[in-house]
Amino acid sequence: DAFLTSIKTGEGEKEKDIKENVYVEPQQFYIAPMATSASHFYKIYLTFAPDVSMANVHAYKVVYSLKEIAEDLLHYPEDIISDESSADEILENGFKILLQAQCGEEQLRELIKEGYDIKKVDIVECTGREFQQGFDSFGTEIRIDLESSVEEIEAQAEAKEKAAQEPRKPVGFIAVSIGEGLNEIFRELGVDYIIEGGQTMNPSTDDMLTAIEHVNADTIFILPNNKNIVMAANQARDLTTDKHIVVIPTKTVPQGITAVINYNAELSAAENEEAMLEEIKNVKTGQVTYAVRDTHIDDKEIHEGDIMGIGDHGILAVGTAIETTTKDMLAQLVDEDSELISLYYGEDISDEEAEKFTAELEALYPDMDVDVHSGGQPIYYYVLAVE
Repeated sequence: DAFLTSIKTGEGEKEKDIKENVYVEPQQFYIAPMATSASHFYKIYLTFAPDVSMANVHAYKVVYSLKEIAEDLLHYPEDIISDESSADEILENGFKILLQAQCGEEQLRELIKEGYDIKKVDIVECTGREFQQGFDSFGTEIRIDLESSVEEIEAQAEAKEKAAQEPRKPVGFIAVSIGEGLNEIFRELGVDYIIEGGQTMNPSTDDMLTAIEHVNADTIFILPNNKNIVMAANQARDLTTDKHIVVIPTKTVPQGITAVINYNAELSAAENEEAMLEEIKNVKTGQVTYAVRDTHIDDKEIHEGDIMGIGDHGILAVGTAIETTTKDMLAQLVDEDSELISLYYGEDISDEEAEKFTAELEALYPDMDVDVHSGGQPIYYYVLAVE
């Protein structure tokens, strides 16, 4: 009783000791970087006896007991020390904990025991995705998809149910892509799930986890195809415990296409990962787009509306004409070892324009193969790869 009173009143020397050990919770929806294949995720719901006093302090004692085993820990209500009203909320609605730890349920129940203060302890192991969703995953809120059509939602549900009923295949692929032509190329190469996204629409970790859920495979290769998406892919990998996730850090769509082309079913996941990482080093990517404002980058003066040719490490060419700028950029990508130019034209380029431009490139580089595909991508007039 003296211990509990000292926490509530802040009196005596014990206040100092307690403050030094007060648990400071991370923000809700924080994604723990320490998640490994040995990590477990739990939803814990505590119901306190209706006549217990200072329920918030009892809740804090539970949090403190879990501190030593927790890789990550969230609780609601959040402020259970200075906010006295949290005691009433805990009595009325219970105390919720999200825990990431490398332990089993039996060990948790040893630390959180039912007694005179805690009437009931409910522990449910959840997925990394539910952990990431925070306290929404307790079922008090429902996330509604407002962007997809009814037909798309029904098709997704049917596909997910069908996949769950089928036996797992050894390997699956997820790729980030945008543009129907590029999406179709990935599908033809065996990619199971396409996440729509790109430079101006980066998929989230949650999008990655949804894709992983839909792919019924023991090992899944993820091709982010954009440097800004690699982190989300890695976080999704760390939050997945029931499948082996391999992230190939592809930074462009051409790198992603090269990676999946070089997959060999006779090799192990580790051997394929090594081969893919080696092959994407041989891909030089160029992307042609327009400037949205006046700027100065890479020692180049750029005006709104200018055409820019962007390479893997910066802007290579600036001009006022799409084809001329593309050729200027390409000249800096091709060298004596280059053998293949792959050209993917976007939604703003017609088939006739692409065909004419391809002929011009074949004339400029007669010793190289030039492959042309309708990518259908927005923003970029051309995406090309030199290998």
